[in-house]
Amino acid sequence: MKHKPTTHPNHSNVDQYLSAANRVNTTKSYLSAVEHFEVHWGGMLPSTSDQIAQYLADFAPTLSVNTLKQRLSALAVWHKEHGFPDPTKAPHVKKVLKGINRIHAKPAKQARPLLLEELQAVIEYLDDVIQAERASSNTQQSAVLLQAMRNKALLLLGFWRAFRSDELVNSFVEHINARAGEGMEIYLPHSKTDHKNEGKTFKVPALKILCPVDAYLDWIYTAQLKSGPVFRSIDRWGKVSEQNLHSASVINIIKNCCANANIENAHFFTSHSLRRGFATWANEQNWEMKALMEYVGWRDIKSALRYIELKDPFGNLSISNQHLLDN
Repeated sequence: MKHKPTTHPNHSNVDQYLSAANRVNTTKSYLSAVEHFEVHWGGMLPSTSDQIAQYLADFAPTLSVNTLKQRLSALAVWHKEHGFPDPTKAPHVKKVLKGINRIHAKPAKQARPLLLEELQAVIEYLDDVIQAERASSNTQQSAVLLQAMRNKALLLLGFWRAFRSDELVNSFVEHINARAGEGMEIYLPHSKTDHKNEGKTFKVPALKILCPVDAYLDWIYTAQLKSGPVFRSIDRWGKVSEQNLHSASVINIIKNCCANANIENAHFFTSHSLRRGFATWANEQNWEMKALMEYVGWRDIKSALRYIELKDPFGNLSISNQHLLDN
């Protein structure tokens, strides 16, 4: 028996799925780019290729080529989503961008990698804080103790899994299966490396030292987290928030922890420092590039090489290492 179509279809479920797709695809950078074009510059949408070319020319002296490319991508998405021809693909727009790249080319800024020995120094500092707080006479969990335990778990998980800040703050307890001495599995419904938005499971090893699994289990046990975000803000009274940390907070946590551990030039660290640090360590351990790219989620060799801090190929022969030859 054939089912008759309903006279008044309920579109709420369709709208729900469309809304979910928009939340994934319409990022903050996309909205920021569109606002910059319309409000800051005064452009009109839908736009023309002449307007796009003029927009590029006006901001060429102040914005990097990569930023301009990101703005173009956002404007292209806007036109496609609204059913208009894409003006960013016009030949003269491409020529203007090429000319900007030649005249205003600048070296790409790279986050300073947090190297393994630096990570170890930071964890030793956090362990000292944790030990001191636990040895105090306080009967309640202090804010200092909770923050140190959270930061330890965040840094170790971010390093050994080469996670971005958004992947860290969007990790949920109910999506994690952790076993002491064995490892852990983290399911992320969306991530930048999940190009098909199918959800992805990441495996994390249990290690003899600097173990991310033990740090995670200690943190959620102490904070009594049963569900919800793994990494949350903590107020000065030691109350753990129900909401996840903002991605920008991860940068401050990394910088502050490194500064407190007396790591030099801590202000140069960013949220990518953990990712670059792991890539550098893996390269030094002679990981095959294919295995490293698969583990981290890079699609091309160019992306991988940008993250790896290579050793000086001249080694002890370089002038900076002359003192080693003199001894």
